[in-house]
Amino acid sequence: MIWLSILLMTAIVFASRYIFLEPAIPLRLNNTARRFLRYSSPAVLTAIWGPIVFAPEQEFFPSLENPYLIGALVTGLLIWKTGNVLLTIGVGMGVFLFYNLVVIDLLFK
Repeated sequence: MIWLSILLMTAIVFASRYIFLEPAIPLRLNNTARRFLRYSSPAVLTAIWGPIVFAPEQEFFPSLENPYLIGALVTGLLIWKTGNVLLTIGVGMGVFLFYNLVVIDLLFK
């Protein structure tokens, strides 16, 4: 049953992508639909990172002891100021790791 579900979901995802990407199929979206779809990527990404950053233990946790929140704040500030994605990823992961391994042990325990 699980394999059947996986195969059906794969077929649905492939078909939905293929319809819009295959040039031989004369199906095009109008401007309103395209404008609405521009918001789908930020919405999905926010739905992924929001609970991780603000509720890492399944509870709202806006504290300086939350390394996810500190890492997200540094990452957001850095991408806003520099626009360099590679630098932002590297520094954000470094800040998160340093804060999680060093700062929390020194300050909060």
